[in-house]
This record gives sequence, structure tokens and C-alpha cells, in this order.
Amino acid sequence: MAEETKARTLTGKVVSDKMEKSIVVMVERRERHPIYGKYLRRSTKLHAHDEANQARIGDTVSIAETRPLSKKKAWTLVEVVEQAKG
Repeated sequence: MAEETKARTLTGKVVSDKMEKSIVVMVERRERHPIYGKYLRRSTKLHAHDEANQARIGDTVSIAETRPLSKKKAWTLVEVVEQAKG
């Protein structure tokens, strides 16, 4: 019997919600420079599926990896961790 693997989850900030049932989430990470050792901030923009259109710009959200839903979308919204102020 095959064991179910847990989906990879990330947390980031919504930077666009202009699409129908889709959001763009910016995920930031800290990376160490290979030579100088300084920590640099790197970011990645991921397209995620938002079935209920509940996330708004500025919200902090949790997303999980899923099967490809379109050319760019392979993540889905799990929950809105914190709503944007205002």
C-alpha cells in the first residue's frame, strides 16, 4: 500500500489578485552568498489557485504544491494566515 506524501507548503504575501480564482504570492527566503557569506533576501513569485477568491493584496497566505492546474499554476491556497491592514 502506497503511503501518502505530505504536500510542500510555503508562506508568502499576496501581490496580485486581479485574476479570477488565481493569486500571485511572493515568497521570500534568505540565502547565504557563496563567497562573502552575507545573507541576501531572494524572492519568488508563485501563481496559486484561490477557488473562493478570498485572498486580497497584502494578505499573508499559506500555499501548498499540487498538480499543474495551468501553464503557470501548480500551487493552491491553503489558508489566509493574516489579513492586510486597512
